[in-house]
Amino acid sequence: MTVAARRLACVDTTLQDPLVGQVLDSRYRVDARIAVGGMATVYRALDTRLDRVLALKVMHPTLAADGSFVERFIREAKSVARLAHPNVVQVFDQGADGSYVYLAMEYVAGCTLRDVLRERGALQPRAALDVLEPVLAALGAAHRAGFVHRDMKPENVLIGDDGRVKVADFGLVRAVDTVTNTTGAVLGTVSYLAPEQIEHGTADTRVDVYACGVVLYEMLTGGKPYSGDSPAQVLYQHLHADVPPPSAAVPSMPYALDELVAAATARNPEVRPHDAVALLGQVLQARAGLTAEQLDAIPPQALAVGHDNAGDRTSVIPRSLSVPRLLPVNEGYEDGGAGDGGGDPVNRTSRFEQTSRFESGPPAPPRRGSRPRRGMLAIIAAVVLVLGLGAGVWYINSGQFTKVPLLLAKTEAQAKTRIEQAGLDVGQVKHAYSDTVKRGAVISSDPAPGARIRDNDSVTLTISNGPETVKVPDLTGLALFKAREVLKGDGLAAGMVTREFNQDVLKGFVISSDPGAGTERHAGSAIALTVSKGSPVEVADVTGASVADATSELEQAGLKVKIATQQVNSEFDQGQIAQQSPKAGSQVADGDTVTLTVSKGPELVSVPDVVGDSVDDATKTLEDAGFQVNEDRGLLGLFGDHVKSQSVEGGKTAPKGSTISIEIR
Repeated sequence: MTVAARRLACVDTTLQDPLVGQVLDSRYRVDARIAVGGMATVYRALDTRLDRVLALKVMHPTLAADGSFVERFIREAKSVARLAHPNVVQVFDQGADGSYVYLAMEYVAGCTLRDVLRERGALQPRAALDVLEPVLAALGAAHRAGFVHRDMKPENVLIGDDGRVKVADFGLVRAVDTVTNTTGAVLGTVSYLAPEQIEHGTADTRVDVYACGVVLYEMLTGGKPYSGDSPAQVLYQHLHADVPPPSAAVPSMPYALDELVAAATARNPEVRPHDAVALLGQVLQARAGLTAEQLDAIPPQALAVGHDNAGDRTSVIPRSLSVPRLLPVNEGYEDGGAGDGGGDPVNRTSRFEQTSRFESGPPAPPRRGSRPRRGMLAIIAAVVLVLGLGAGVWYINSGQFTKVPLLLAKTEAQAKTRIEQAGLDVGQVKHAYSDTVKRGAVISSDPAPGARIRDNDSVTLTISNGPETVKVPDLTGLALFKAREVLKGDGLAAGMVTREFNQDVLKGFVISSDPGAGTERHAGSAIALTVSKGSPVEVADVTGASVADATSELEQAGLKVKIATQQVNSEFDQGQIAQQSPKAGSQVADGDTVTLTVSKGPELVSVPDVVGDSVDDATKTLEDAGFQVNEDRGLLGLFGDHVKSQSVEGGKTAPKGSTISIEIR
């Protein structure tokens, strides 16, 4: 981690909280309030049974009475508990105590990415990627486990004091194969909602990819891509404008990072990387192509402005706000200021239920003696535009146009019925593979749902064939590089390669695959390969031989020889082979390398003087010095117990490990 974010004071002590100091469920002692969100409050607590600090997420009592919210809250516990990943905040327990429904979670001492952005503004590209990569790793694990986060934003990225990055708040998690299509509201945070979430209420893995693209833009520039005087204006921009390239705000930004943001935030979900794993691959590829100077470029801090944390709470947004329309300026925000307390007006409230605030009604009269407010002028202009131009458009097009109905995730029969009920014709029916849309359901339509087309025009449907499956080809006998090419051409990937000896298959050629030929697998699956090392070759013992003789013998056996750069002392004479690796008798493949170490000759050691010592003392002294001992007693020394003489005089040197004879008297 290169993010040098100091720990910020996160505990809110401005208000007396009735839970602080209480013990929930006779187990969790609530010590301090950490943060307040749109659906729950997070506390630092102590598990009195296990004596460990943890985070306690307690649903707001007003929402605890709503069965759907409680169900979603419990689903978070079950879903995240299944994600054993170092970059996902762990969930330990879930329960209820009276009106309090809670989750017991891992406590991460540190701050959020929002805290870092508020304090520092734009980050260096290296720091931004250092944060994004573990976030994508966490989301990738969730996506491959079958879940979508649906509420990715800087507030849900925790940065520990030790530099670890963790993704939190899976409160809106939903199974990948469950296509969300709410009719009354969209769940999420306005600034990070994907167009399909806003327009259709649908959410798969690609909505997390979109949100991560917005977060990356924010880290690189210090500001959000879209701004407005009301949440509805931001929603409108998500639907009708591409996220600008970061280089528009930071001219020195590398083109590769512009491409990353553009790919992740494509308005058409079919164009985006299909999940966080795919996006992570693109991020790693982009990083590899950047220079150290580009990665460590210090960004301008012009966009590092104050940020109202309340503006990024998870919200329940009426679908009426997400319908594309001509949006007037909300009278509650004058001159770009906040009508309810200042700060970022986007996402001001946590539940956008005052739908009428964003609809174009008659303007209130200005106060006596004052100039009309800019917001009011904008409303008047919008009304004039609607009344003046809209009437003519209505007159010309009345009765000639209709909208394509919502068809995504419907069965083919249901989709055809909806098309016919809308007064349209069913055109061509295509089929395509999909990892996220179940077999027989609609993947897309042309024109897209919500598009205006003439009555009696046709709508083309694309129906899912389910996950694409590919038969594993027969790779036996192919060279490894060729096997990889064949797998790639068939839509598969080469997985782990295991090598083993085989007398029937040449070295470097495939023996078998797992799964075997003819087995059906999803496109993109990895196929393990077993590759031949050829017939085994037994390594000869060449220690004690000269370098030339040892090299000749090994090369004749089909092996390569490498001489170690350093020599060692050994029992062998100088210039002879002292050691070899692999050892003699080992089995290796034809063409493998044997490393030989040359001897510097025996190590010379000073011989101790043991004349006059007892036999036991003399033997111990010589052996401790590294010698072997031979006792020479003769006829006169059969009953002796002291050393009369020694074969090498004391004080002289002899090869370590050699034998010293002692004469006994």
